[in-house]
Amino acid sequence: MKKILVLTLFYFATFVFAQKPIFTTAKIKSATVYSNSAELLQSASVTLPTGTSEIVIKNVADYINENTIQIGAPANVTVLSVQFTRNFISEYEIDESNPMIKKVRDSIVLIEKEMGKIANEKVSYSKTIDLLDKNQNVAGENSGLNVTELIKLVDYYRTKRNELSNLVDILIEKEKKLKDVLSKLNSKLELNTQKQEKTSQGKLVLQVMTDVASSVNLDINYLTNNASWSPFYDLRADNINSPINLMYKAKVIQNTGIDWKKVKLTLSSGNPNQNNTAPILQAWLLRFGYPRVYNNSNAVYNSLQGQVSGVAYDKKKEMDDESSISNYTTINENQLNISFDIDIPYDILSNGKAHSVALKDLKLPATYKYYAVPKAEKEAFLLAEISEYSKFNLLPGEANIIFEGMYVGKTMINPNQTSDTINLSMGRDKKIAIKREKIADKSGTKFLSSYKEQTFTYDITVKNNKKEAIEMVLKDQYPISSDKEITIELLDNGKAKVNAETGILTWDVKLGAGETKKYRISYKIKYPKDKFIDNL
Repeated sequence: MKKILVLTLFYFATFVFAQKPIFTTAKIKSATVYSNSAELLQSASVTLPTGTSEIVIKNVADYINENTIQIGAPANVTVLSVQFTRNFISEYEIDESNPMIKKVRDSIVLIEKEMGKIANEKVSYSKTIDLLDKNQNVAGENSGLNVTELIKLVDYYRTKRNELSNLVDILIEKEKKLKDVLSKLNSKLELNTQKQEKTSQGKLVLQVMTDVASSVNLDINYLTNNASWSPFYDLRADNINSPINLMYKAKVIQNTGIDWKKVKLTLSSGNPNQNNTAPILQAWLLRFGYPRVYNNSNAVYNSLQGQVSGVAYDKKKEMDDESSISNYTTINENQLNISFDIDIPYDILSNGKAHSVALKDLKLPATYKYYAVPKAEKEAFLLAEISEYSKFNLLPGEANIIFEGMYVGKTMINPNQTSDTINLSMGRDKKIAIKREKIADKSGTKFLSSYKEQTFTYDITVKNNKKEAIEMVLKDQYPISSDKEITIELLDNGKAKVNAETGILTWDVKLGAGETKKYRISYKIKYPKDKFIDNL
């Protein structure tokens, strides 16, 4: 019977204790940020009694992919279940064991007791005043009192009533002061319960079991979608004879509901949310339909459309400050992605704003040349040609261009190419004048029986207004026929390299300081006169 009673009491005590959740707050240790999500590693400490307990872990992300939650616990602790919630409500949520909270709570109790005494005294004085007022009325109606006695009674009433009224006023003033103190204490209590960094609405509710009461550390790992990062660059070159200083940076954005304070940051090019099922080809069945209509816009060298700015840009100090960042960033090239491990702890607030993170400071050996397509743009672009660029682990992203101490605009870096070299646009050079004009007396239209014949002749003039010689790739084009009724003849290629399949004409131009060169191209198009070419 004793054994049964002891066991019953033990399980009853364990059951009662388990009804009260054990609250703890998770601290973030590291974050691996992907292009559209983040993997967070947090830790929490908790003191567990023997038996089964419910643990509520606060300060986790507001939104969690529940399939990715992993809890690391010591060998003597068994995790029975894990649940994520944003709506956990409990009267135990405030940690009353905190000394600061207990001190404020005790002060509030004393103030409330004092205010209770004042309320009682006010009621007592008010009742006495009411009694005096009633006695005055009774005495006034009693005709048995002579004048002398009536005067004495009036004097006593006046004196006593004034005394009681003054005491009530003193109590009211004292009560007002105590209310002010109480208000401040309540405000302080609110601050103490919200101490340290802002906590999120997300909570993890764990059911655990242990045979030994002890303090344990829990590791919490999960994936949340409310974070992302994207690469961007600063390209800086002093002149066309110097290498490119490339500052590899990242814009990190997170809105997980928790501030990342002093966190170890890793940025990865991988995407854990993507579909990893390999595609399977099905039968390709052709069917009739309607032709699609496309907008035939000219997109020749569209990535080089950044405008030149005349804003002086002095980033020497910034570059000096950031040049040592390479010592703290390790690039790991895995089978499927690239990751950047940053040893410097970062603070990334949960505010949805972009936080700039410096990754690597690279020096890229470059060969410079100018590039111009006067049919599309009347200006020359300076290109920096980078060979063996794959070893720098570049990712597609936007780049700021700083050339000769001037901010000259933006460009795009796209390393996803099959060529061995990549061309980075360093902006437009206003000191190279380019003109492409149609020669009227060498152009015109002729009608030959059922055909129309059109001739087009253009002069391309290039002038180098710089103080040094330059090399430039100059391109133009003539049309290519896609219909047997349209015949095209190149009359003059201007001594250019001709690609007959694409109609692209290329000149490798060398211009001395102040030198001008002119190139003429001419072509003839013949087609039925009753038809119209809409893109000529």
